[in-house]
Amino acid sequence: MKKESEFRFGTRAVHGGQEPDPSTGAVMTPIYQTSTYAQAGPGEHKGYEYSRTTNPTRKALEACMASLELGKFGIAFSSGMAAISSIAQLLKSGDHIICSDDVYGGTFRVFDKIYKNFGLKFSFVDTSEQQNIEAALTGDTRIIWIETPTNPTLKITDIAAVSKMAKKVKSLLVVDNTFMSPYFQVPLALGADMVVHSTTKYIAGHSDIVGGAIVTNDPILAEKLHFVQNAAGAVPGPMDCFLTLRGIKTLHLRMERHEYNAGKIYEYLRSQKAIRRLYYPGDTQHPGHEIQKKQAGGFGAMISFDIGTLDKARKFMSKLMIFTIAESLGGVESLVEHPAIMTHASVPPENRAKLGITDGFIRLSIGVEDVDDLIEDLGRGFGVLG
Repeated sequence: MKKESEFRFGTRAVHGGQEPDPSTGAVMTPIYQTSTYAQAGPGEHKGYEYSRTTNPTRKALEACMASLELGKFGIAFSSGMAAISSIAQLLKSGDHIICSDDVYGGTFRVFDKIYKNFGLKFSFVDTSEQQNIEAALTGDTRIIWIETPTNPTLKITDIAAVSKMAKKVKSLLVVDNTFMSPYFQVPLALGADMVVHSTTKYIAGHSDIVGGAIVTNDPILAEKLHFVQNAAGAVPGPMDCFLTLRGIKTLHLRMERHEYNAGKIYEYLRSQKAIRRLYYPGDTQHPGHEIQKKQAGGFGAMISFDIGTLDKARKFMSKLMIFTIAESLGGVESLVEHPAIMTHASVPPENRAKLGITDGFIRLSIGVEDVDDLIEDLGRGFGVLG
């Protein structure tokens, strides 16, 4: 009989970690909306004591996430930032993290403004160039933390190569896989020790929940993360877990349409004279294009571009009818945002300038609408730029 891990992705997305409810036969995992569980006697329970510690709906989501990432252990959290914070809480004062410089603004903020105060040390470097990682290594380096593609300039880091480097220096490799989802990229299979997600994004896919997850193959790391999850208490509620599981069932279908639309829109954007610089890993001229082809099954659905000035960015965004001006990404609806003002406002201006996140920089999250309507919508924006 086949093991679950031997099934293809679409089958695991629909069935991973889930079986019909044994008491009723319900096909969908029930929402166990309870805080506590009856015990036959002190300590005599059925594996559940208190829902901060574990909950059957959450347990199904955690098993499903592990299945999708080809991992053994999934740990779910109340947000992507809660998941990121939980990894930081595995460390002690004096430990050092090397992190991608072009990282989500919330990740930079929690590292720079909170965990620095507890004695953790950070080096933010361009991890797409391996020599930058090597130069930043110290005897205290415990984690190499990469986003690939990065948010929002979409730089690509070679996961397998960095994994080899991390193992040599006995550091852990953490990969934020939010932009790709496990449909396109499986970092554990490339040597990562932990994969982190904001499940708010592509995993749940409908902009109706906030959540996070970590997946690992290491039982010791899993035990430590479960301890932090329970002790610190940043756990998702059962309804959010249920909605995330429901979203996952169409993940493979959505990701195919997301990327198809993104490819068509990229081709359209190439012809726009107002764009000074275009960022998309599917561009054959992108510095990380070949690495992306090697380590992932697609290029994703995030596209960024620079149109020069804040005034032009405001004019462009104000004319869009289908693209919604909003933070976040990965939902079925298309979103447009201005990183310097919105998602990356916590990154110091001088750092944004070095990264190329200018006042004219715009990030698109391509949804699953009819692509011709999306292109027409973008045309309305470019139409006011002359």
